[in-house]
Amino acid sequence: MQFKVPQDVQRADTIIGPITMTQLIILGIGGGICYAIYVSLAKTYFIEIWLPPVAVLGALTLAFAFLKIHELPFHVFIMNLLEYYLLPRKRVWIQGTGRPLVTPSQTKKEIKKVEEAPKKEKKSIEELTSILDSHGNLKK
Repeated sequence: MQFKVPQDVQRADTIIGPITMTQLIILGIGGGICYAIYVSLAKTYFIEIWLPPVAVLGALTLAFAFLKIHELPFHVFIMNLLEYYLLPRKRVWIQGTGRPLVTPSQTKKEIKKVEEAPKKEKKSIEELTSILDSHGNLKK
């Protein structure tokens, strides 16, 4: 028996035309909010009042549903952008520690404690080559 193997398993299944289920949900929620704003403001105000919030929200809805930047969905791109701007960019490496990231909130005393950590004894090159040659089965 032969079975048909799907070729592009990373692509989401389409529901209506080229629109996927997540896009349809995003469009439904965003469109519903835009419609609610329109209905509540259009009765009492002119177009200059209700059009800007509806247009901005509609544009954001379309961006979240369809826009891809560098092959990333818009929401993932926004989260990466926020992470880039909010997390510290300077990383300090101190040999022999398990803490690869030193944040600005750490005091100098904490950094000195990490630097003064006991150092492991160094083995000679001959010992290391004998360990490597014996594949770790060195008998003492």
